[in-house]
Amino acid sequence: MKSVKPPFFFKWFNPDNLVCEFPGGQKVIYLTFDDGPVPEATPEALDILEKFDARATFFLVGDNVRKNPDLLVEIQNKGHAIGNHTFHHLNGWHTPPGAYLDDVMRCQSFFTTRLFRPPYGRFTPSQYFLIRKHFRFVLWSALTYDFDRYTSAEQCLKYALEYSHCGSVVVFHNHLKTVDKVRYALPRFLEHFSDMGFTFHPIP
Repeated sequence: MKSVKPPFFFKWFNPDNLVCEFPGGQKVIYLTFDDGPVPEATPEALDILEKFDARATFFLVGDNVRKNPDLLVEIQNKGHAIGNHTFHHLNGWHTPPGAYLDDVMRCQSFFTTRLFRPPYGRFTPSQYFLIRKHFRFVLWSALTYDFDRYTSAEQCLKYALEYSHCGSVVVFHNHLKTVDKVRYALPRFLEHFSDMGFTFHPIP
């Protein structure tokens, strides 16, 4: 069984600086998309979201924004939030703290946000203490595994449906390798929870 939920020790962090989900009580789900923007995947995801009047948060890789600045504008114009996902999609476990922060701030030069998600969910305590001065870490409560070659589109949908509830932060990805799975899972996910009276908001 894959670890769809985040590691338990994330709960030890201050929720003002690191969030995995939001308090329940209202029928709101927080959809997020990592790794874009790319022309092969981002416009289609935006179209699907628009059909359900859903708003999401896109954690963007700076180098992809550099290559596709028009997609950044489109995401923002459609009412979605933006998050920082480093410039080079760095693995924090393999990057010194200073170099990691420099890469994060290079990404930040393309847009303004207070939201940050570390690629792969991997970061060190030193990186956390450096970056929390500038950003709020956003992790997840439900990971769809759309990036995993051994996980089918049907299984991605199953993970998303089974582990989502009021206040959940759900992760999809927004690149060429995941477009077929997102094309299958996202509209079915949105339809299921819309029929239950849920709405879909950006990360505040």
